[in-house]
Amino acid sequence: MRIDILTLFPELFDNLNSFSIIEKAIKSKKVNIVTHNLRDYADNSRHVDDSPFGGGPGMIIKIEPIDNCINKLKKDNTYDDIIYLTPDGEILDQKKSNYLSTKKNLILLCGHYKGVDHRVRDYLITKEISIGNFVLSGGELPAAILCDSIIRLIPGVIGDESSALSDSFQDNVVSAPIYTRPANYKGLEVPDILISGNQKEIEKWKDQKSLEMTKLLRPKLFDNL
Repeated sequence: MRIDILTLFPELFDNLNSFSIIEKAIKSKKVNIVTHNLRDYADNSRHVDDSPFGGGPGMIIKIEPIDNCINKLKKDNTYDDIIYLTPDGEILDQKKSNYLSTKKNLILLCGHYKGVDHRVRDYLITKEISIGNFVLSGGELPAAILCDSIIRLIPGVIGDESSALSDSFQDNVVSAPIYTRPANYKGLEVPDILISGNQKEIEKWKDQKSLEMTKLLRPKLFDNL
């Protein structure tokens, strides 16, 4: 998979390439993340923003540098999706991450200031994704989160692929509680069933606890089961 990230602050992604699972995916050549500074695609003054027509506070990223960058990338690659990270996009969930992890080439557009010229949203992108109903300074952190949620699902990136399949929300439920050694820590004990060796009963316990946790923590998900 190739992920191209369009941003005004490419340096924010310098550490992403050396982070845990993402670093492993890059070293194994399962993923290539390339950042592009939108200022390099602006006019000679590297001017990427302007004030809004009709008045109002803040500045808006212009359409020209975004269009120039996307067109240049399209000359060399075919992209499955061009995604704009924006607070009013569709909320990112596990189903979307699963879907995007199967794609070959993606472009992620990071907004900043008050956002981008709306013609970008109307004509240049194919999806709009939000990580929640709140506003950040820009789309860089949401883009990093989206990358992590996608890359960890690519076959071969995680050593035990079944681990990702058992994550919360894969089956629209929250994962059951998890424990490890010691079985007794200062009187705090692990549920007996988990150390019983009865795998059939353990799986039944996990399924039941998963439903209970979903009802408690994500009641809307539980109601839709």
